[in-house]
Amino acid sequence: MTDALEDLRADLVAEQEALDLVVANISNDQWQLSTPSPGWSVADQIGHLTYFDRSAVIAILDAPQFQEDLAALIDAGTSDSLDNVTLRSYRALTSSDLLEAWREGRRSLQEASLTLRDDARIPWYGPSMSAKSFLTARLMETWAHGTDVVDALGATRPATDRLRHVAQLGYLTRAWSYRVRGDEVPEGEIRVELLSPSSQLWSWGPEDALERVTGSAEEFCLVVTQRRHVDDTSLQYGDLGRDWLLRAQAFAGGPSTGPLPRSAA
Repeated sequence: MTDALEDLRADLVAEQEALDLVVANISNDQWQLSTPSPGWSVADQIGHLTYFDRSAVIAILDAPQFQEDLAALIDAGTSDSLDNVTLRSYRALTSSDLLEAWREGRRSLQEASLTLRDDARIPWYGPSMSAKSFLTARLMETWAHGTDVVDALGATRPATDRLRHVAQLGYLTRAWSYRVRGDEVPEGEIRVELLSPSSQLWSWGPEDALERVTGSAEEFCLVVTQRRHVDDTSLQYGDLGRDWLLRAQAFAGGPSTGPLPRSAA
């Protein structure tokens, strides 16, 4: 494992621990609070992370088994919702047992990720991923679902420069955000320039791009993970940028619709 991959792994662990601090001492009633994801409680958000962290371990260590599990999941999804399939066993746990299951899954993922090589390809729910993209996706998921938890609890989780991983993934998945919907990617490049939590300038894309998306890195990450509607942010963009941000999807799976503007909710 190179230093860059180890740094990414350390950031993933830190992001998981930051969310653990939010939920470690909440009450049983708070575990059942509704989150912004329709039909999902705080417990469901943690159950989701637990399921996919454990799937990630299998994908890293036993690709054939992961493919068997994926086929079984798709088959089960023909007669039941995927949410029910992935969350059923975790919904049966007490809050303390769920917390421990999540922690155990995280520990297993941390150990499995030590075996990753930079040139590895890991199967997932869509195209296979490089080791770096794979760990970035787990960090993104932890932060995004953690955002739902924080919103539901009215808790505080300060933004950190770990968001650079999420923002970069958001930029890189622009084309995916169209293709997952069967849409053509519009012609024209977009440069993204964001102010980080530590007041650094982060940028992606050619300097002579037709358009720019600028503003807060945290707000950009909220949009590309579909935790905020772009109209509820102070991001600046042109027509091409808005067209992208209205459908931005930095995660795998089928096409997903983000939240409505809060003014329309």
